[in-house]
Amino acid sequence: MEPAFGDSISDAILQPFIRVSNDSWSYAVRPPASVLSDIQSESNFHLDNPSDSMKDSLDHYVTSLLGTEKSYKVMKKRTSLPKIPLPQSAASFYNGYSPRMEIVESCESVNRLNFFLKSRREEVDAGVPGRFLHAVIGQDVPDVGSVASAIMYAFYLNETLENDQFFTVPVINIKRTELNSHAELKWLLDSCQIDQSSLIFIDEIDLSYYDLFGSLKLVLLNGYKLPSKQEALKESVIEIFNCKEGEFAYPWVEKATVGQECSSCTLIAENFAMTSPQILAGQGFCRLLLAGILLDTGNLSSPDSTTKDKYMATLLLNGAGRFGCNGLYQILRYKLYDVSELRVADILGKDFKKWTRVGKADNSCSRLTVAHVGMSSVGISVEQLLSHGEASTREIKHFLQTEKLRLLMIVSGYYDQQKNFKREILVSTESVEVMKNLLFFFNSNASQLPLIAVHQPGIGEEMKAFEIDKVTSRKTIERLLEQFGGPFNQHRP
Repeated sequence: MEPAFGDSISDAILQPFIRVSNDSWSYAVRPPASVLSDIQSESNFHLDNPSDSMKDSLDHYVTSLLGTEKSYKVMKKRTSLPKIPLPQSAASFYNGYSPRMEIVESCESVNRLNFFLKSRREEVDAGVPGRFLHAVIGQDVPDVGSVASAIMYAFYLNETLENDQFFTVPVINIKRTELNSHAELKWLLDSCQIDQSSLIFIDEIDLSYYDLFGSLKLVLLNGYKLPSKQEALKESVIEIFNCKEGEFAYPWVEKATVGQECSSCTLIAENFAMTSPQILAGQGFCRLLLAGILLDTGNLSSPDSTTKDKYMATLLLNGAGRFGCNGLYQILRYKLYDVSELRVADILGKDFKKWTRVGKADNSCSRLTVAHVGMSSVGISVEQLLSHGEASTREIKHFLQTEKLRLLMIVSGYYDQQKNFKREILVSTESVEVMKNLLFFFNSNASQLPLIAVHQPGIGEEMKAFEIDKVTSRKTIERLLEQFGGPFNQHRP
């Protein structure tokens, strides 16, 4: 029996193909009349009485799709997805032989976005002469929602602001090297065809230099105050976008979006839908915003998910492509915890905390010393970590030295083949003496942290592996680390 396909955006009525070049095609897309109802049923959630502004945004969006021409090109696959447990409807695309090539939509809106990013990067490298640096920056967390909202809101402001004195640029509030630790971000940016070389990361621009000369204007996303590392720049904040009601640390800021209680990507998508809806016709452009909404709201199932989140996710469903919303979410979640393509140093830095202790070298000496203790959390077993590469042990020791730690505790949490949760730790110390002190401390606290030694060949006396013999939270391990090292000042690198 022939399968019945509904009239969704992805099943739009196609006009005859027009061959544009040797490796690309284009066609006109005419969306069917029943777009909203069928998309809503496909995405498995119900919209309760959408507001007039939501209805207006849909009308603008559907109108913009009429007569839209799309082009496609054949590209070599950048990544393989066979291990990801996609929903059945999406997984069917990957049964049997998987070709090494794929057809990718060439997205005009992404081309415009990349041109914006490239031109901004070039001017920042040139020093932005004669204008205010209008920097859009989020919190210092490397999640999809923060990165996507910084890029997209900066682009929106650039498209809508009529101020030649403002040079608007997105600043990703992590170091560029940290991007390597986040497979979900790299996959998403590749999938959306975003030019990563044109992105500006916090370690590639000196915001304090612009602040010193009074030429910095900051737009703060997803929070009521700047991260502690940038707190000195607070007087440069001129706009706050999407913070909770009552959370307002900078009273001089006149322009603020507060109390919306939804994903920042939702608000940005709504702005685009009302001002330039045709830009949302591109799949890559939609996908970047949709991915932020899905991860911010736990695939629209979180208690914090709002009707507006669900409505805008419906509007952006084209961005999910053949994966569907559930499939796209599963890919991003899988990539979030996937470390198969990461170096050991990237795995350790993915979720890393460090404490600093200041104290005297000994009782007879007044000289102060500084000691560092670090903890990395990983989602694989210690055995897998050590077998990640031939030089795993050497890389762990190098990480310890690079972070100037006297003790690194790697806390492993994973499920074995019988679906039982396992907690293990791998400890690396700067010296045998520190290891002996730590082992004595473990014995003294065996009731809180019962350990079973696990033999791992070839790791040396300054590295030990243990299995924890009861369910133990990371917080408990953190508290024990504080007791072992004395009063620490915690900070993230």
